[in-house]
This record gives sequence, C-alpha cells and structure tokens, in this order.
Amino acid sequence: MSSSARALAGLGFAALATSSGVAAGVLGRKDGELSRDEALAHARAIVDATDLPVAADLENGFGGDPDTVALTIRLAAEAGLVGGSIEDACNDRRLYPLSQAVERVAAAVEAARALPFAFTLTARAENFLRGHADLDDTLVPLQAFEKASADVLFAPALPDHAEFDAAILAGDIVNPGSELASWMQASPVLKRTRAPRHAAPVSRAARLARNRLGRTLRWQQRRGHAPQPAAQVTGAAQCGK
Repeated sequence: MSSSARALAGLGFAALATSSGVAAGVLGRKDGELSRDEALAHARAIVDATDLPVAADLENGFGGDPDTVALTIRLAAEAGLVGGSIEDACNDRRLYPLSQAVERVAAAVEAARALPFAFTLTARAENFLRGHADLDDTLVPLQAFEKASADVLFAPALPDHAEFDAAILAGDIVNPGSELASWMQASPVLKRTRAPRHAAPVSRAARLARNRLGRTLRWQQRRGHAPQPAAQVTGAAQCGK
C-alpha cells in the first residue's frame, strides 16, 4: 500500500484517500470487517509513505453513538489524516434514523473544528449503496448534513448524470473514488461548481487489479503453475449501537 501511495504521488496527484474496501482486502477481509485500530493503522501507513495530504474512509465512525464518532475523528487526526468521511449506515446495510445520523455528523464536525488544523469532514448518504434507490429520500440527509456544517456531501452509487446533477444542485456534493468519478467531466452541473473534477477512482482501480490477478492465477492454475487458493479470511464486525 505504501508503494501504491508513492506511485500515485509520482504521477502528480495532489492528495490521497483511503478506501475501506481496499484496506480490508489487504488483510483478506470484506469491506466493513476492519476494527478502528486496523483501519487507522492502514491510513497511517499511507500518511507516512508520502508528503501528500491524506483523507480516510472512516466507514460509520466505528460506532453508532456520536461520542464514538467524535473520538474516531480525533484519532484520525492523531494518525496524521487531514480529512475523513462518516457514513449514515451500519455494516449490516441498515441506515441510521435521520436524527441519529445528523447527531453523528454534528459530533464529527465539532471534533474536527476543535483540531489545531483544518480537517475536512465528509458526510455520506448511503441510500443508493445500501439498496434504497430513492433520490428524494437521499437528498433529505444530504441537506441535513449540510446544515450540520459538513464540509463535503457525498452520495455514492448514484446511477446516472441526471440524478448526480440533481444531488449537486442540492449541495456541494463531491464523489471521489467511486464509480461516478469517471463521469465528473461529463456533468454540466458539476462544471459550474467549484468541486474538483479530477479524482483517482481508487476502489475501482483496486477492483480491476484484483480481477486481473484472479484471471491470471486461474489461467496458471489450469496449467498446473499455481497452488489451489487458500480459504478466504473473514471476520465479524458489529455495528455499534
């Protein structure tokens, strides 16, 4: 992971961000199965690899209550991060009630503002990613997170330009590292905002690399050049109550 960070820095990227799915994959786990300590250790390795600023995918803040989320932000800052995202859903795909989701974001914002340096707090509305494909319902938490003073609003997995543009018009939504990253230049609304239009789709790149590796190993396996794959390592992460 450190070598990948240095490679991206060498390509001229101005900042880096972690992916919870990629971080879990490094340890043979599924997305959402890392502990907070493991996730922050992964992030610190990225921070230490280059001089670039790094933001982290902090999942749901590793707990359901606002105090836990605030602590996660403080620990992220101690790890050298300058930004992080907080999701409004548990690892079991359930969305938090809106009032709880807003309280969690507000606690994260308060913790970020108390730091001695600027920390960019991204609030994520997970509806589409968690099987609730309703744009109007997605805009409700995004607008609430904006009122809670989140720096960036993020709605992953919006399916098309029209819905993406509608979400941007509801607030300054930035979508780095997701499937929509390659669509950014094509969005006429995004071109009228000050949001960045160039992002490295890290999760997608990792997924493509993993798929290519899998195809190569299967090809070698059929010819007797590779051992049988080991059983996948799994864990059991609980959603904080």
